[in-house]
Amino acid sequence: MSERILEKAEGRVSYHDSVEEMLVRIREDGMTNVFDRWMQQEKIRCKFCLQGLSCQLCSHGPCRWLPDKGMDKGVCGIGPDANAMRKLLIQNTLGAGTYSHHAYEAYRTLRSIGEGTSPFQIKDENKLKWMCEKLGINTNQDIKQLAVQMADLLEAQQHISPQEPNLMVEAFAPKKRKEVWRKLNIYPAGTVHEEQNCVASSLTNVDGDYTSLALKALRLGLATIYNSQIGLEMVQDIIFGTPTPHEVNTDLGILDPDYINIAFNGHQPWIGALTIEKLHDPKYQEKGKAAGAKGIRAVGSIETGQELLQRYPVDDVFVGLMGNWLTIEPMLATGAVDVLAMEENCSPPAIDSYAEKYQVALVAISTIIGVPRIQEKIPYFPPQADEISERLIDLGIENFKKRHGKVKPYVPKRIQKAIAGFSTEAVLAALGNKLDPLVDVITGGEIKGVVALVNCSSLRNGPQDWNTVNLAKELIKRDILIVSAGCGNHGLEVAGLCSLEAIAMAGEGLITVCSLLHIPPVLSFGTCTDTGRISMLVTALADHLDVDVPQLPIAVTAPEWMEQKATIDGVFAVAFGAYTHLSPTPFVTGAPNLVKLLTEDVEGLTGGKITIGDDPVTVADNIEAHILNKRKGLGI
Repeated sequence: MSERILEKAEGRVSYHDSVEEMLVRIREDGMTNVFDRWMQQEKIRCKFCLQGLSCQLCSHGPCRWLPDKGMDKGVCGIGPDANAMRKLLIQNTLGAGTYSHHAYEAYRTLRSIGEGTSPFQIKDENKLKWMCEKLGINTNQDIKQLAVQMADLLEAQQHISPQEPNLMVEAFAPKKRKEVWRKLNIYPAGTVHEEQNCVASSLTNVDGDYTSLALKALRLGLATIYNSQIGLEMVQDIIFGTPTPHEVNTDLGILDPDYINIAFNGHQPWIGALTIEKLHDPKYQEKGKAAGAKGIRAVGSIETGQELLQRYPVDDVFVGLMGNWLTIEPMLATGAVDVLAMEENCSPPAIDSYAEKYQVALVAISTIIGVPRIQEKIPYFPPQADEISERLIDLGIENFKKRHGKVKPYVPKRIQKAIAGFSTEAVLAALGNKLDPLVDVITGGEIKGVVALVNCSSLRNGPQDWNTVNLAKELIKRDILIVSAGCGNHGLEVAGLCSLEAIAMAGEGLITVCSLLHIPPVLSFGTCTDTGRISMLVTALADHLDVDVPQLPIAVTAPEWMEQKATIDGVFAVAFGAYTHLSPTPFVTGAPNLVKLLTEDVEGLTGGKITIGDDPVTVADNIEAHILNKRKGLGI
């Protein structure tokens, strides 16, 4: 890491004091942990893998490349550029597959409401009707019929072929982007179709051309956002309500060991939301008290927690969000968690030892989750949602009796306030339901531009959330507004940058705007699936100004990307036409032609490109220069 980073990082593993505090206990208890495992792995890294110069796909491998010594082809004949791009495409496909699975769960949950087979309800009928109008469904029908038809249409859109109309792209993509995508042959089919095409293309001796593979990645990125992400988020709004800004609590201090604490972990809010609503019924609280607890609480963990945080007030039942995925082991080590209910990534495999040491019931509430020593696996089916929620409550009560008084709790005292619940609708509402005020403050220079910060949390480029927080500080002090999503968003919330107090850290122009609108300089837009939601805001701005996305004073940054879903979000951003910063550096540096394509040549095609850099100050300088250049192009 560069010495220009704003706060000293020596000797730390995390930006957050609560995590540092818990690591002392974790190490004293002799527990394996992600931070120490990182250091162990750092000693044995393969330089070929780091550069994208290795392949293990077939029995002729593993192959490695040393182009400067004449070893520029694998046994099959594939070169280093195509090999690195193929590895990246496989990562992209894994990320897309997880998003399309989440969408599948969303659509079948909506269908169950229409069919009357599940306990869920439609809370935002207006959004359902709006979606129906956008996609050509006759709204002069019973609301349940609309729910079924919408669910069926959205699921079908995930599977459409290139010969079928892509209703989601036509409804939600920027007007001027569609023709660009058609000319480049990256206008997408359905997500599942594109996934299948990418998987088949990644087989040995199928596609060995790095440009061909890159175009497939761009097409998959577009399909993922339009045919999966936007649909699933709109459906979650329909079921649980469209997010609106409200104050919430974050960090590990939200835990109280004298309560039965059920933590909901992953990305999907179904059972967590249902359980929160159940626990407001006094009969459940009485059951908890009968077991010796003060009551029963729901705890938000990572992205599921953020989905809940966006839509539910924090109170004595739902206590808030603990942080991002690197805080899961520290959370379990508090000895205050009774049930960890998991339904998607991130559910780290090593938490079995924490469950044993600190008496936690590990429960999968999805068909895709598998963790060693899991106590129960309960597949999610919407008609059984009530039973799943009831079982989690019972497990929490049973576990409390085993945990309380037997496991010594240790909970850091820190609780950080944040404003969560921003959405395109919320931003428009703050602006009087029109974009002109936002255009005016950008034109006037109070806000130079807008950056979407969407990423994970990684240890590769420094302590947990260090780059994310310091880059955000650098950007807002330059009068650049941030909309944030993903695990990086949780890091910013816990660090205090999504609070009104953070206004004081901003530049003079941004201070004026935030003070007037009573908003923080970092707007919490939600989870990684809200990449699609953020694109909707950018699309509204581009269409309002009648310009294309690459002309706007915007940028995207993923200062601590980590896993496969982040890679497909980044590829989408490039296809969308956005300047896209990534840190740490992707594993493609041994592929010079591919690097040139992604960082230079692609800009002439889509208008977007990838930039890299680990130093927050330098990265902020470059983003600001990009934004100022776009402002100049618009004559502002």
